[in-house]
Amino acid sequence: MAGAEPLWEQVLNDLKRRLASGEIRDRFPTDRELVDTYGVSRHTVREAVRRLHALGVIERERGRGGIVRHTGFVQPLGALYSLFREVEARGVVQRSTVLSFEAGPDPVAAARLGLPAGTELVHLERIRRAGDQPLALDTVWLHPDVGLPVLGADMTHTALYDEVERRAGVRITDGEELVSARVPDAHLRDVLELEDDEALLRIDRRGEADGRVVECRVTLVRASLFALVMRWPSYGAVTSRFSPDGDVSGGPLPVPGRGARHGHP
Repeated sequence: MAGAEPLWEQVLNDLKRRLASGEIRDRFPTDRELVDTYGVSRHTVREAVRRLHALGVIERERGRGGIVRHTGFVQPLGALYSLFREVEARGVVQRSTVLSFEAGPDPVAAARLGLPAGTELVHLERIRRAGDQPLALDTVWLHPDVGLPVLGADMTHTALYDEVERRAGVRITDGEELVSARVPDAHLRDVLELEDDEALLRIDRRGEADGRVVECRVTLVRASLFALVMRWPSYGAVTSRFSPDGDVSGGPLPVPGRGARHGHP
């Protein structure tokens, strides 16, 4: 194999392509079969397969290959990620239908961004699609310093963070997310073309640049097509909090008023 990337990354990317296209469906090849297919060392193959396994895409059995887990798009937790890149890395085109892209005040979003209630924020609302399938309803409010330069950008096939960096010179590198379950209402079922028994994951994100919050986002993603996975070390502790009134680790981030018309609580 030829290319600038490490051999294991080239193998990994091709395996992702084959999985996304359906070339590899239920049975995943053994290490020996992959060595023969790609003409690389067993060590290289094992590194690529290890990363697929960490993503939750496959389950392996020593000497017997493995099985493909049909969970759609799988995203590791613990690092800032791009839904756009995750979808396209699987060999699927990610496109968006833009519902709203404008500047205006939103007191609740402004509070999340630490700004006065009357601040003109940039509001972007999109239906994110993976191929022909609706994947998520994505609603973003941006600090005017990073949002106003982005107004007018074609958001049908690009990553928002790339546009912010390119047009505003700001790189969003930190933040936090709260993930919770959501039972969709009739409107959301129609917008995202959901099955009757299909649920949503609600992802509340605040993105930061240079220590300040510049983004407030609510993404409602189809749970049948997207999964989150986390690995943890054998030392230390992971803490959580339960409250019967739903206040977990501070509770869900308040959702600005604009989202109400799409059934956001």
